[in-house]
Amino acid sequence: MLIYKEFTFDSAHFLPNVPDGHKCKEMHGHTYRLRVWIEGQPDPHLGWVMDFAVLKKIIKPVVTALDHKCLNNIPGLQNPTCELIAVWIWDQLKPQIAQMIKLELHETPTSGVVYEGK
Repeated sequence: MLIYKEFTFDSAHFLPNVPDGHKCKEMHGHTYRLRVWIEGQPDPHLGWVMDFAVLKKIIKPVVTALDHKCLNNIPGLQNPTCELIAVWIWDQLKPQIAQMIKLELHETPTSGVVYEGK
């Protein structure tokens, strides 16, 4: 069974490695939507794969670290593409959530990445 928990955060960034003239070279912002996926079997007694409140407690500090920040100023996110932000989030969460199998990070309503830790 798969469960997920979703979060949003607002952040600014610029992409320093794109060519001059590219619109993402300049500072701009996004409302990101993060969805974290957990896999497992429901506990026979409790009936859930994982308590959503526990999941929120683990993920919220990572989201708070990104929310209303310039992502370029966060160690490890000097080139904060959607793909590299997803890897950074994975690296923060995976040690605490062994059952996490993927995360989705949407930079806009129509653009995003799915990362499975590979």
